[in-house]
Amino acid sequence: MPPYDDARLLAEAALFADWFLPDVADRPTPPSLRAEYLDLWRAVLPRARAVPASLVLRDYHVDNLMRIARRESVAACGLLDFQDAVIGPVAYDLVSLLEDARRDVLPDVASAMRARYLAAFPTLDHEAFAASCAILAAQRNAKIIGIFTRLFRRDGKPQYLAHIPRVWRLLDSDLRHPALADIRAWFARAIPPSRRTAPVAGAVV
Repeated sequence: MPPYDDARLLAEAALFADWFLPDVADRPTPPSLRAEYLDLWRAVLPRARAVPASLVLRDYHVDNLMRIARRESVAACGLLDFQDAVIGPVAYDLVSLLEDARRDVLPDVASAMRARYLAAFPTLDHEAFAASCAILAAQRNAKIIGIFTRLFRRDGKPQYLAHIPRVWRLLDSDLRHPALADIRAWFARAIPPSRRTAPVAGAVV
């Protein structure tokens, strides 16, 4: 399995600056603003790796989890869409599941699942794990906003626009973690809350 290294994570994070930001600003993202954005992610990624590494499916959410008949417990869970699996921080797939881009997960459920995960791995440093979760969740949600915009603009799939407000809510919540203070400040300057909406179907850019 290839590593989920900085190059992959930064290329994914760049999708926000390359697709969503130009869409709402109605102009290409200035190179200096894009470079600053990626430098800020580059600075926090070591904290995302301050947890053990394991298999990361990257697209680990309920639509890709299928119950297999005549099996019990964990063996009853079949996995789809695993062809892009990598080796990376254990926090990634957990936040993929609990911060679902396509459906709301109740806060109490998400909190209980995080607690259950930590109870299963008692040697994990809780503070380091929380920081890793916040960083990877924010990176993933920024990526998804970029991908959903690209699916609309490039591929003619406007159905994904309906999910962008949810992903923005998740991203805003992730950015409250102290480890992401500088990235939160970048977002505040680059795209104020009033413009954090889905692209408009039918608009031409």
